[in-house]
Parts: sequence; C-alpha cells; structure tokens
Amino acid sequence: MTMKFRDRLDAGRQLASRLAEYADRTDVLVLGLPRGGVPVAFEVARALSAPLDVFVVRKLGLPHHEELAMGAIAMGGARVLDRALIAQVGVSDAEIEQVTRREEIELERRQKQYRGDRPLPDIAGRTVILVDDGLATGSSMRVAVAALREEHPRKIVVAVPIAPEETCEMLRGAADEVVCALTPEPFYAVGLWYRDFSQTSDEEVHDLIERSREELVPAPFPRR
Repeated sequence: MTMKFRDRLDAGRQLASRLAEYADRTDVLVLGLPRGGVPVAFEVARALSAPLDVFVVRKLGLPHHEELAMGAIAMGGARVLDRALIAQVGVSDAEIEQVTRREEIELERRQKQYRGDRPLPDIAGRTVILVDDGLATGSSMRVAVAALREEHPRKIVVAVPIAPEETCEMLRGAADEVVCALTPEPFYAVGLWYRDFSQTSDEEVHDLIERSREELVPAPFPRR
C-alpha cells in the first residue's frame, strides 16, 4: 500500500484539482468539518478563491463502544441515527438521548471556540462544498448534508480526498454531487493513506478559520 497524501494540506491541494469548475464563482462557499476537515477545506478554498467556514458535526458513539457510530448530530439540530445498528445492538431510547445530550454540549463548545459568536454565513441559494479529510461510514457527513438542506442551498457538493466507493455511493443519494478523489480497494482506514495524520487541534481549527478571513475572499453576508 502506498500513502497518497503527505498531510491534510497536501490532500486539500490534490482534492481542489478535482473541483476546478467551482473556482472564482461568487456563489460558492467551502465548509470544513472539524477538526481534520478544516485544513483540507482551507486549501480547497484557497485554490478556488472561495470563502471558508466551519460546520460542526459530532458522532454519536454506541454506549460502551464509542468508536462505533450509531449516528451523528450537527449544528442546527439535525440528527441522523443508524436504526439498523441500534436495533441490532439493543440501544434504548434513553441511552440514545443521553449520548445525544452529551455530544450536544461538546458541539456547542466547539462551535463557540471555532467561530465565537459569529453566525454562519448565508447559505440559502449558494453552492456549498462540504469537505472532510476522508470518510469511513460517512455518518457525520450524512448528518451535515441533512442539516445544510434546512438552510436551502442551491447545491451541496460533498468533497473528500479518500473514502470507500460504497460510502461515496451512499452519499450520492443525499448530496447533489460527491467528489471522492480516491476510492482504494481494499480501503482499511482513512489515516493509513496519509504520511502525517496527526490529530488537528482546536487551536489549529480556530487559527485556520481566522487566517481564512484575512487571506481568502470575504465570506457572504451572515443570515438575518
């Protein structure tokens, strides 16, 4: 197996080459999923001359097996649940709500840390490119798409450097367009395709968002 990306910034530059049709358009907004999606999104936004912002999503881990997602929540109150997995494992409604409440607290904390009190830019009628550093099951991306639908964008484009083909295919039923730069088989895991897949910190996310406001084109007017 050959590593395809040096790091997330390199992955963003490679992904941007697949999104050239969206360059220099006034209707385009790039949103990165924190934390790891933001460095990728920064390079995509830079290459496309588009504004950048962050869209916070939190995985809902199974009780006692938190690494396995039974769903996810996003800004705006959207929640997606894997009902088949929940039924298979036997998770109760009370347990689902307990996990959801805990993750809502963390989602709120991260949103405030990354964005302060600034509202999200106006999304209605825009083409939104939703970026992460890679996908496995795609649950977090799926809930992000569902949440963005509530804001009435003209088009939602999911864009990632690497993912399994079946996950990309699943997301094509939710997003208007899905760009998966690489779909290796066998897939194994996202991090195995990066030379440097060290964790992105909250501070790095905040700094990239602030840097984007100085170096990239201005974000569209905020929602009223």
